[in-house]
Amino acid sequence: MILRLLALVGLVTLAGCAANSLDETPEALGDFRLGYNIVQARDVEQGPFSREATKDELTTALADAVEARLGRYDGDGLYHLGIAIGGYVLALPGLPVIYTPKSALIFEVNVYDNATQQRLNAKPHRITAFEGVENIAPIVGSGLVRGKEEQLENLATDGARALENWLIRNAEWFTPEPGQTRVEFDRDALDAQAQAAIAARP
Repeated sequence: MILRLLALVGLVTLAGCAANSLDETPEALGDFRLGYNIVQARDVEQGPFSREATKDELTTALADAVEARLGRYDGDGLYHLGIAIGGYVLALPGLPVIYTPKSALIFEVNVYDNATQQRLNAKPHRITAFEGVENIAPIVGSGLVRGKEEQLENLATDGARALENWLIRNAEWFTPEPGQTRVEFDRDALDAQAQAAIAARP
């Protein structure tokens, strides 16, 4: 998967997109509120010409970005995310014009309704994130101007934005039920349960 992506990335000229700042009021998303935010990198593949990142670095960056973007919604419902990182490239410095490696992050998402305990998407939704407008020097490649941490942060930010847009396109999943009451939960306890469940898996 990652190798096929890299062949495409080498040919693609990234188009700028709106920054969609976290300071802006988010679009309406029904009764959505973020519950579990579980990000795993069990079988992650590092692409060629890439800096190395640990599984913890990958999962922490993406989980934090998703929390920052989707934690803004405060609906009365509760929805859980299961995210699996499949591959990444944190571009090494290349040769301007001749070869400018691009960074990318691939992950799949499942959304679960806490009320029904059912998955809402029929099959995992795949997202491929690029550094986009956060890469200030697209012609020379981010490997020349950014460190690994900045590259990963930018990829995670772009991925979280793409995830939010996908949820908005499927806003019917989050239509409030008549007479629905607010689901209460303890964020710290929920995160601790999620981490314990991940650690317990072989």
